[in-house]
Amino acid sequence: MKMAFILFDGMTTLDFTGFYEAITWLKILGAKQDVSWDFCAMKNEITDDRGLTMKANLVSPHLSRYDLLFVPGGFATRNLRFDSDFVAWLLTAADVPIKVSVCTGALLLGAAGFLHGRRATTNPSAYKLLTPYCAEVVHTRIVKDGSLFTGGGVSASIDLGLFVVEALTDIPFVQQVQLKMDYPYYRAGEYSEISTKGIEG
Repeated sequence: MKMAFILFDGMTTLDFTGFYEAITWLKILGAKQDVSWDFCAMKNEITDDRGLTMKANLVSPHLSRYDLLFVPGGFATRNLRFDSDFVAWLLTAADVPIKVSVCTGALLLGAAGFLHGRRATTNPSAYKLLTPYCAEVVHTRIVKDGSLFTGGGVSASIDLGLFVVEALTDIPFVQQVQLKMDYPYYRAGEYSEISTKGIEG
């Protein structure tokens, strides 16, 4: 499984790191074969919404090579969704089987057309902004529609990461990850009821 973590100026780092911490245990604990990931951006370095600078290891790669696409949020997404170059780059992920966003990263998935006809969520402050992009904005912390996963605001990234781990493995494994992370708040099995379809692929 190859994963692409999308980075951009003005992103909220916890949106990214919460999910990143959880999902990378798939490799550390050997749950999946050939797990790898890249930090992808449209330039070599990006600066988050609090001034932290991070380096991407790939600049504008064609995203079709990946099995999972992850897009964080941040206030910058409100303008970035209208950036034709950025959206065109995201569109190269059209055939990526699993797409994930946290917070207003959903606006970027929406701008690329990936939420058309789907159920999704975002930061509660952006529910109205998300409405034009999807079939239904669900006012909840996590939504799974097939192999599309969206999470609410900021700290939801940890729960969403664990939920995707659970969806790709099983409850005993995600509980093992919780223990490694010392994160007792996620309740395995809780979010399965909101799924509209089984995970694809």
